[in-house]
Amino acid sequence: MPTPAHGDEAIRQTLDPSLYAPLEDELAFFKQQTGIQNDEELKSHVISVQTKAYQVYGYPCIRRFGFMKLNIARLPAYPRALSLLLERADPILLDIGCCFGNDARKAVVDGWPAKYVVASDLRQSFWDYGHELFKSTPESFPATFFAGDAFDDNFLAKTQLPPPSEPRPDLRVITSLNSLRGKISVVHASSFFHIFSEERQLDLACRLASLILSGKGSVILGQHIANPQKGLLGEGTIFPSIFCHSPASWRQLWEEEVFGKEVPVNVDAELVRIGVNGPPILQDRYEVSQCLVHEMSLLFSEMNIVFRSSLQKEPAY
Repeated sequence: MPTPAHGDEAIRQTLDPSLYAPLEDELAFFKQQTGIQNDEELKSHVISVQTKAYQVYGYPCIRRFGFMKLNIARLPAYPRALSLLLERADPILLDIGCCFGNDARKAVVDGWPAKYVVASDLRQSFWDYGHELFKSTPESFPATFFAGDAFDDNFLAKTQLPPPSEPRPDLRVITSLNSLRGKISVVHASSFFHIFSEERQLDLACRLASLILSGKGSVILGQHIANPQKGLLGEGTIFPSIFCHSPASWRQLWEEEVFGKEVPVNVDAELVRIGVNGPPILQDRYEVSQCLVHEMSLLFSEMNIVFRSSLQKEPAY
């Protein structure tokens, strides 16, 4: 049975300005990006955009100001991802489930050319609110954005990788992720897998795997809610339960079910406990005082994938 989606209208919580608590580096990032230097003015601006976006869909991460987090930069595999800028000609980075695009923008600040950044979310409106939030335009921040459903075959089909000899398409003219099969060097996906059921997480992993550029070094990285033992989290509460992988089941997912023996993969899955004083990943939604975040990394023999729950391809010696 599918896991209920986050943001269910029946359980949407009211916004709480007291949850606004950016870390020092996050505050500096937003001041630099928006040009707003006054703390109270910045807070007012962020809450204004948050309020409008929350009406589109009540994702808990929007309520908790998750869009202010610089998640990608805190992942162990991030330096490895950035190193591809020195190893490959114009590598492409995909931020899927990007919401306002904060992680994509952080990667650009850290040196990834915006013209080789692709972002995707189900709703165009979230990307538009990202421009409003960061006071940018498609011209000043020329990353490519695709609105689409990752489970729609017309947008992202579950298929075999194309031959590496196929030329990379012009990002300015393509309209779906299907045109980028086998062309992406880095895939970032955070707070995304755990939205779906176990079966759909496998389906999603297979679809994302088809995008990865074959060859040593390609990376998939991100973080998702997890548990020491795989299973449903939140059962018996008024909130929808979510399926969580364990480090062991996460490794099995990628090593055995997605790639199989044909593509040897070593999966690095790190389980991190988040307490009541840490990032409120779930406690305001599931009434738990502690939760676990799966931070992952994938490593391929012929290519590289990494997540915190992380995946990365091992170099082929």
